[in-house]
Amino acid sequence: MLKRGLIVGKFYPPHRGHKYLIDTARSQVDHLSVIVCQKPNEDPLGELRAVWLRQIHPDVNIILIDDELDADDSRLWAENSIRWLGYSPDVVFTSEDYGDAFAHYLGCQHVQVDRPRQTVPISGTAVRSNPYDNWDFIEPPVRAYYAKRVCLVGAESTGKTTLACQLAEHFHTILVEEYGREYSERKVAADGQYNWVTEEFEHIAKTQCERENEAAGRSNRILICDTDAFATSIWHRRYFCEASHAVDAIAAQHRKPDLYLLTDINTPFVQDGTRDGEHIREWMHQMFVTLLTETGRSFKLLDGNFDDRLQKAIHHIEKLIK
Repeated sequence: MLKRGLIVGKFYPPHRGHKYLIDTARSQVDHLSVIVCQKPNEDPLGELRAVWLRQIHPDVNIILIDDELDADDSRLWAENSIRWLGYSPDVVFTSEDYGDAFAHYLGCQHVQVDRPRQTVPISGTAVRSNPYDNWDFIEPPVRAYYAKRVCLVGAESTGKTTLACQLAEHFHTILVEEYGREYSERKVAADGQYNWVTEEFEHIAKTQCERENEAAGRSNRILICDTDAFATSIWHRRYFCEASHAVDAIAAQHRKPDLYLLTDINTPFVQDGTRDGEHIREWMHQMFVTLLTETGRSFKLLDGNFDDRLQKAIHHIEKLIK
């Protein structure tokens, strides 16, 4: 087995073709280094692409460099690659025509992998152009970046959770359930009542964010969230009559959903044994409208009967991925 291998590329973004190249190379060497080339203002950024590759290939050495060299100067690329590595590799793997010249100046063997892109027919350009049509060609960390996040919010007993479940089923995707509900049900079961402290809302907000981020990589183009940290901040206002700077900070630092769906309050209030906010539904609804607007969060109001709300929600979500 050859000892040290090298791959150089943009991985813009990483896709299954890159994975096939890297897996093929890794199976043939003791140690593999992958140089990721970045230019300014790329989306996704080179730093992110390097992080994703480390997640996808934890046993590979990932090196991020600024792409400032002439793309056609194989000698210059070889000289700098040796400098970045600190040694001359034994073999370089490519899926490109430049591989022979690059290997010549590196003074090593060249192995070309799937040059015609027949084994894995995908390109970075195709993924960037429409990641949703090429979803099966990207790995979980990259999916998490491109997945459109849709969050349902609203006052108590407005059909939010039922609607979230229906939407996840309709789009064959992941539902991030409301951790605050799970937490409060355990709290009532243990204490018999709500005796909230601010730190509990901080915990709920952090956990909701963690669960959302983890689920995004398993989603199918769309991630449906039954509430988020922003909504948790409003629930803190509901119980304490004031904002929590800590909870607000968690919500502000978290990735904003691409769309909020706000369920209207023109529905009968149904008591499920845990609800205690029938008398303030109007206040909560207006608080959502005010703070969604003030914080620049994109939202659509869902009103009408349940079927109307479901069809409106589907329409709004489909527009995100077209």
